[in-house]
Amino acid sequence: MKGLTFGFLFKGQYLLLGLLIILSNSVLAQDVNNYPKDGKIKNLKGRVQEDIVVAKDGTGDFLYLADAIEAIRVFLPEPITVYIKEGVYREKLEIPATVTNVTFKGEGPEKTKIVYDDFSGKGKIGTFESYTLKVSGNTLTFKDLTIENSAGSVGQAVALHADGDRLVFENCNFKGNQDTMFASGENQRQYYKNCYIEGTTDFIFGSGTALFENCEIHSKSNSYITAASTPKWVKQGYVFKDCKLTAAEGVDKVYLGRPWRAHAKTVFINCEMGSHIAEERWHNWGNPENEKTVFYAEGGSIGPGADASNSVDWAVQLDKQENNQYSIDKIFEGLTDQLDTKGEEWYGIVME
Repeated sequence: MKGLTFGFLFKGQYLLLGLLIILSNSVLAQDVNNYPKDGKIKNLKGRVQEDIVVAKDGTGDFLYLADAIEAIRVFLPEPITVYIKEGVYREKLEIPATVTNVTFKGEGPEKTKIVYDDFSGKGKIGTFESYTLKVSGNTLTFKDLTIENSAGSVGQAVALHADGDRLVFENCNFKGNQDTMFASGENQRQYYKNCYIEGTTDFIFGSGTALFENCEIHSKSNSYITAASTPKWVKQGYVFKDCKLTAAEGVDKVYLGRPWRAHAKTVFINCEMGSHIAEERWHNWGNPENEKTVFYAEGGSIGPGADASNSVDWAVQLDKQENNQYSIDKIFEGLTDQLDTKGEEWYGIVME
C-alpha cells in the first residue's frame, strides 16, 4: 500500500510539474515588453506610453484590444503605435477622449478585423449604443483594418461611431447595413482615405466635417447613401472626392443623400457614379422646407450615373473652379459661424 501511495504521489508530482511548465511557457510566450498576458492588467491602466502589439495568438503585448486601449497613458506627450496582428477581434470598443496621439495599425483589412453585433432594439440598446468601435479621442489614426457590425439586416446597427477631432482612417473597410458609419461631432474633422464603406440606408450619417477621398461607397439596397446633420454654424459637412460609387446586383435607385437635419451639407466632386444613382440625385426626407436650407452639390461626376440633368432644382452643380475650392486644407480649416440656430452668438449676448 505504501508503494502504491508513493507511486501516485510520485506521478502526481510529475503531473503538477508538467502543468506548471505548460502554464509557465504559455505566459512566457506572450511576454513581450514584460506585460502580463492573462487578461488581468488593471495594474497597467494608464501607464503605457510606448509602441505595443495586440495579438490573438499570444505573441504580442496584449490579447485584447480593450486591454491595450485601457493601458494607454492619457493625453500622451509623444505619439505611439498600437500594432494589431491578424485575427478577428470580437470586441465592443470605446476609445475615450483621454486617448490621443495614437496610430492603430492592422495587417490589412482582410486580415485584421474588429467585429461586433449590437443593434438598436437589442435589449436597451439604441442607435448610438450599437457601435462596434466608438472613437471619442482626438488626433488618432487607423490603418489597414476592418470595422464591422455583423448584426445583419436588423435595422440601425453602427460599425463606427466617430465623434473625435483630427481623425484619419486609411485603407480601412467599414461593413454593415443601416447606419454603418456615424461620422459625427459638430465640426469634428475626419479624413477617410482609400477606404471601403458599405451599407443600405443612411449608411454615412452625422454632423461631422468629413472628407472621403479615393473611397469606394457601396450600396447594398435601393435607399440613401448619406444623412448629414451638419449644424447651421458649420461651413463644411461631408465632401466626397475622387470616390467610386458602386452597388450590389439588382440595386438601381440610390439617392446621394437626404437631410437628417435641416442644414445638411454634402458635396460630391470628381466621383465615378454607377448606374444605380437616382436621376433626382437628392431627397428632401419628406419635408419641402429642407430644400431651402440644405447645401447639396456635385461637380465633375463621371460614369454611367453621372448625368445630373434631371437633378432636383434645389441642388447645386459646381463648375471646375468651384470644385477646386474644396481642397483638403480648406475643408479642414474648421470654419464655423459664431451664431447659433436662433441667430445669436453661442457664448451669449455681450452687454455694452
